[in-house]
Amino acid sequence: MYAEVIVDISASNVDKIFDYDITGFDVCEGTRVKVPFGKFETEGFIIRIKQNTNYDKSKVKSIICAVDDFAVITSEMIELMHHMCNLYHLKYIDALRLFIPSEMRTGKVKSLSKKVVEFVGDKQQIEAKLRKNAKNQWGLLNFLETDKTYYKTDLFNKFTNVAVNKFVEMGVLQESELQNRRTPAFNKIDKLVVEHTNLQKRAITQILEEDGKTRLLFGVTGSGKTEVYMSTIENVISQGKTAIMLVPEISLTPQVLANFKARFGEQVAILHSGLSAGERFDEWKRIRLGEAKIVVGARSAIFAPITNVGIIIIDEEHEQSYNSESNPRYFTKDVAEFRKNHNNCKLVLGSATPSLESFYKAETGEYKLIEMPVRINGRDMPKIQIVDMLGEIRAGNNGMFSRTLLYELEHCFKNNKQAMLFINRRGFSSFMRCMECGYIAKCSDCDVSLVYHKDEEKLKCHYCGKRYRALTQCPECNSKKIRQGAVGTQKIVEALKEYFPQVKAFRMDNDTTQVKNAHQKILGEFAKTTPAVLVGTQMIAKGHDFKDVTLVGIVDGDQSLYQTDYKSTERTFELITQMAGRAGRNESEGKVILQTYAPRHYAYKFIANYNYKGFYSKEINLRETALFPPFTTIIRLLFTSENEDLVREITKKCHNGIFDISKEFEQDFVYFDAMKSPITKIQNKHRYQILIRIKKQNERQIIDKIFDECDKHQNAKVSFFVEINPQSLS
Repeated sequence: MYAEVIVDISASNVDKIFDYDITGFDVCEGTRVKVPFGKFETEGFIIRIKQNTNYDKSKVKSIICAVDDFAVITSEMIELMHHMCNLYHLKYIDALRLFIPSEMRTGKVKSLSKKVVEFVGDKQQIEAKLRKNAKNQWGLLNFLETDKTYYKTDLFNKFTNVAVNKFVEMGVLQESELQNRRTPAFNKIDKLVVEHTNLQKRAITQILEEDGKTRLLFGVTGSGKTEVYMSTIENVISQGKTAIMLVPEISLTPQVLANFKARFGEQVAILHSGLSAGERFDEWKRIRLGEAKIVVGARSAIFAPITNVGIIIIDEEHEQSYNSESNPRYFTKDVAEFRKNHNNCKLVLGSATPSLESFYKAETGEYKLIEMPVRINGRDMPKIQIVDMLGEIRAGNNGMFSRTLLYELEHCFKNNKQAMLFINRRGFSSFMRCMECGYIAKCSDCDVSLVYHKDEEKLKCHYCGKRYRALTQCPECNSKKIRQGAVGTQKIVEALKEYFPQVKAFRMDNDTTQVKNAHQKILGEFAKTTPAVLVGTQMIAKGHDFKDVTLVGIVDGDQSLYQTDYKSTERTFELITQMAGRAGRNESEGKVILQTYAPRHYAYKFIANYNYKGFYSKEINLRETALFPPFTTIIRLLFTSENEDLVREITKKCHNGIFDISKEFEQDFVYFDAMKSPITKIQNKHRYQILIRIKKQNERQIIDKIFDECDKHQNAKVSFFVEINPQSLS
C-alpha cells in the first residue's frame, strides 16, 4: 500500500505530491505522519491511499510513523485543499496548514491528562491485610468510597505517595488517565425565553426552505438577527446535523458565545486567535472528535473539522476582516460556498449593510433575499445629526469635538447614560511633522508614517510594529516646531477627561486589547458603569448591545471616505450605519452625532436616512458605468522582495507575458498596468504590483493563464501573491 503525502515545507520546489510506502502501518487519509525527506525527517499529511505507485518501488521510502492516533484532516478538507489551490493558486501545504492549530504542527501543544484512581476493593478484605501501625493506609481506606474516582495527586497530598501506590499495587485502586480540557472563559448568562416577532418567524421559515440558494438576511441593527440564527441552528441540531457561526471580530465572540452557551451548553465550541494555544487545541480536538455540534468563531472557524454540517452562518457578512490579506489569501465566503455545496447545507449571510456584491446577487436572483426592516422593540432607528466641522472652524471652534457633540455628551452623562465615540484610528495622533521643513517621521522598514503614542512617548509603525523615540526636534533641520497630525483614540480619551473628569472613559483598540480576554474585560466593565463613554475603532462598531447607550458620536466621518479605493464610499456607509446602530437599542431614545468636513457628500444623505437601498442604487450604477466589481473582476498581482532591482525585474517579465494574454483576450481586458504599490515598502520588502480588470465572460480562463505566466518567472528571493477582488489596493 502507498500513500500520497504533502510534506510540511512551504517552498515552491517541493509543492508537489510524494509517494511513500505505508505497508504495515495502520494509517488512513488525513493522518499526519513523520517521513524521511532528503537527509532529514519532516512531517507530512496523507491525502490519498492507493494500491500501487508509478515510481520504482525499490526507491519509494516508507513512512516512519503516524504522529497522532486519529486523522487530523477530514476528507472534506482534502477536497477543499484542492479547490483552494486551484482557485487562489496556493501551495498545497499553505492550504493544509489552515486546517489544524499552528502550535500542533510544531509540537508545542498536546492534550493534557491527569491520572485518576477508582476504588474497586472490598474494605473488610483490605482491613485484614493492613498493618495496624500503617496510619496513612488506614486513613486512605476510611476516606475512599466505592465506585468513586479521585485525582491521584489529591490523594498523594492527603495520604502520601507510598500509601496510594501501595493500594494501586494491591489492586484496591484502579488507575486510568482523564483528559484535562482547557476551556475558554466566557460570561455565563441565563437562558432567555424569547417570543419571536412575525418578521423573525418569517425569516426562520424562509431560511429553512429547501431550494439550495444562499440566503442574504438583510436586517437593520437591533432587528433580532441573532435570535433568528440561534433558532435555525436549533432546528438543524434537532435533525442530528452540525452548525458553524462566524462573527467578524474577536471582540464579538465572547458575547455571541455567552448567548450560544446559555442556549446549547456543551454542544458549543469556540475557535479564534484570542484563545491560548492549549484552549485552541482542546476546542479544535473536541470538534474533530465529534464532541461539539456548534462552532462559534472568527474567520478561521470556517475551517473547523466539523462533519455533517447543516448550516453555516456568516454574520456581518460585509466585513473585510473575512478576507485574508496575508498568505495564504482566501475569501471566507468562497470557502463557505464550497462547504455548503459539499454538505448540501444552508448558507446564511447576515448584515444591516450587505456588501454591494452580495446585494447584487440577491437582486439578480442568485441569492434569496430575506428582509427584517424594523427593530425588534418597534422603536425607530436613532436620529443622525450631521455636523459641518468647517462651520465649527468658522465659528471659532478648532477642537476635535463640535459644540453639538459636547452638548449631547453633557446631556447624556447628566441622565446617567452611556455614550460611544468612534474614530477608526488608534494612538494619540497619526503622524508627527516638522512645521519648518515639512519632514514627517516614517518607519525605516515601511513606507508609512509613524503614529504617536503618548502614554509610552513612542512613535510606532502599525505595519511592522517597530518603535522609535518621539520627536522633540526635527532630525532634518533641527527645528523644534513639531506638530501632531490627525487625532486617534488615545487623544480622544485624554480630551474627554478634561471636559468630563467625573465620567469613566474606556478605550478599545488594538493597543488596549493585546492581553488575553482584554475585549471581555473592557466591555464587561463598560456595561456595568454609568455614566461612561467607550472610545474605540471599528471593533466597537458592530454587534455590541448595551441597554444604556443613548448617544453615539462619529468623530471623523470622512476618514474612510477619501481612500484611494473604489470601495471607500461603501465602506464609509457600512461603518457609520453600523456604529449608529449601537444607540437606543433598549427603551431610551438614541441619538447619533456625525462630524464631517463634507456634509454634502451623497453618502451622508443616504446614511442620515438609513437608506441602504437608495445608496445601493446610486453606487451600483456608478460601478456599472465605470466597470468595477461586481461587473468586472479585479486581479492584483503583488510582488515583494528585499532586493528592489530584482522585484522590479520579475514584475516587468510577468507584465510582458500578461501583455500577450491581453492581446489574445483584448475585448475582456478593461484595465492593465504595472506600478509600485501605494505603500512601497513593508518590513523592509519593496512592493510592486500589476493591476488588471477583466470582464466576467472568460474570467477563469484568463486567470489560469495569468497564473501559468507568473509561474514561469518564479524566484526564491521574490514572493508573489494573487488577489482576486482585493479589499484594499494599498
